[in-house]
Amino acid sequence: MSKDPDSSAAQAGPDAAQRAQKAILQRLYAPVATELAEVERQYRAELSSDDPYIANLLEYIEDYSGKKLRPALLLLAGKACGRVTPDHLTLGVVAEMLHTATLVHDDILDEALLRRKRASINALAGNEVSVLLGDHIFSHAFEVSLRCTTPLGAREFSRAMAKTCFGEIMQVHNRNNFELTEDQYFRIIEGKTAELYATSAMLGAAYAGANEAVAQAFYDYGMNLGRAFQIMDDLLDLLGEEALVGKTLGSDVEKGKPTLPLIHHLHAIAPAQRKASLEAARAGRRADLLPLLHGTGSFKYAAGVANRLVASAKSGLDVMAVNPLRDLLDEVADFVLAREA
Repeated sequence: MSKDPDSSAAQAGPDAAQRAQKAILQRLYAPVATELAEVERQYRAELSSDDPYIANLLEYIEDYSGKKLRPALLLLAGKACGRVTPDHLTLGVVAEMLHTATLVHDDILDEALLRRKRASINALAGNEVSVLLGDHIFSHAFEVSLRCTTPLGAREFSRAMAKTCFGEIMQVHNRNNFELTEDQYFRIIEGKTAELYATSAMLGAAYAGANEAVAQAFYDYGMNLGRAFQIMDDLLDLLGEEALVGKTLGSDVEKGKPTLPLIHHLHAIAPAQRKASLEAARAGRRADLLPLLHGTGSFKYAAGVANRLVASAKSGLDVMAVNPLRDLLDEVADFVLAREA
């Protein structure tokens, strides 16, 4: 059967954008390409099972996370602060396993049908299996973390995941709470998204022998990157193209999640017009919200906050000595703002 030419044309843009993004990441990851490939190999080996059914589920979600930003940050921080050790490789695997498990659970919470242009695991196997699969990966990740020469990695990742779960719980608790403040929003995203970036970067520095001040600087760098990443995710969920992003869009609105653009809009709009915005938000009408948010400059506001967070992430690394990887870490931060998926 011949391909529909219109369908092929529709795919050209997304495919080209994804190739460009992949090329950028290959350049940014070049200093740790060998180590990251080994992390990838070990990660795939850990996502395995003797049971054929479990093995098929684990194989299906191997590529859930895609960009490998968290292990790459861990490895780049390690190389910037000294050298990459076997512990770094182990912790890179753990970071990616934890992230994958959170994505499995996120898709259940969001009732998402797509992940990386394929059916989500919950769409294929159901919520019960997906919950247990995510739990299995979490548990195994912590088992892997205990292979390190010190317990620091296991302890910090355990703390990070407790904070991640707190953020997710608070997000669910605040669904349809359109009085949510920016401070409350940031507390949520610092847990659910940013903490794993921050802990990965900090552990990369710490396991390379960095002092406490430098390790803290990398934690703050990762935290600001994670905050900015989530804001850009908020924007993509409202403004992105599903074919390009590769996952179900509009779920934030449909699930009643007050994201930064909406929070800004509801505080900026005139009281007489607020009722219409609240009605659209409560009904999950994404198409109706878009012109309203444009009208209050809420998308530009959120993008500006993300830009300031990235600037803070970069300036925070001034505590480091002159380092050939510093410019690259700045570019990694800039990538968070430019990504389209």
